[in-house]
Amino acid sequence: MECSGTSLLGEAKTLLVATDGSPFSEGAVREALFFGQACHARVIVLHVVHTQVESINAAHFAVRQGQQDLTPHLERIRVMAQDSGVAVEVVVIGSSTPEKAIVDQARLRQADVIVMGRHGKSGRLSLLVGKMTAKVIAQGFPRVLVAPRDCTINGSRILLAANDSANGRRAVEEALGLSRACAGLERLTVLTVAGREEDRPQAEALVAEICGQARRQGLRIPWEPLVAVGDPAACIVEAAQVQHVDMILIGGRGRGGVAKLLKGHVTEKVIGQASCAVLVVSA
Repeated sequence: MECSGTSLLGEAKTLLVATDGSPFSEGAVREALFFGQACHARVIVLHVVHTQVESINAAHFAVRQGQQDLTPHLERIRVMAQDSGVAVEVVVIGSSTPEKAIVDQARLRQADVIVMGRHGKSGRLSLLVGKMTAKVIAQGFPRVLVAPRDCTINGSRILLAANDSANGRRAVEEALGLSRACAGLERLTVLTVAGREEDRPQAEALVAEICGQARRQGLRIPWEPLVAVGDPAACIVEAAQVQHVDMILIGGRGRGGVAKLLKGHVTEKVIGQASCAVLVVSA
């Protein structure tokens, strides 16, 4: 990926990557260091020890034990960062609510984006997306990048999964910013999905409106419209495969009601099924 001051993560100065030490977080760590190197961003490597004890002393012991257990993993990350010329800070804390601790640390340290793996040790493989990742996304942090273990983000092709929700509009704004910022971006495909054939005209009108907005801004690369009919998550994942994109840009779920785990939501399904990275943005 080429970078001229900015990248597929925009003008990111600080990245926070959450790792549990499992192989499932390797892709997240690798891509966070890659972005850190490409765009001279600081990388915070965060490990949260899940403490379920009432005693403060017992909680402190659990954190020390967790840090000791992960020492080889964290040292390897330090070496990788040093070899790449990336400024890295390793943070190990304890919390009874790790998902809240991750977001709190990201806000405290003014991180522009949280980077996470798709699974976690507490995740159920049958759900395809780790429970912790889903919980973090559900809190509505502005940008969460989910990187599968074997993904590589080259930064040349993006699929924008668009809809007319508040977070969908936020995803469009993010895509506009990335199109202006990333010199290596070659193609951006805008996909809208109609649930039924009779809804296709509305989907076509929305994608035309979005591409027209990009055209009026005189962007360097054209936005290519694409309309599909069917299950939204399945259509998004299929389009990403056909278009050979290395990142899907999608809006998160609204924060109200049943947003607690994103369970059954399009965003969760896309994250779980896509072979590429997914950048989830929230208003």
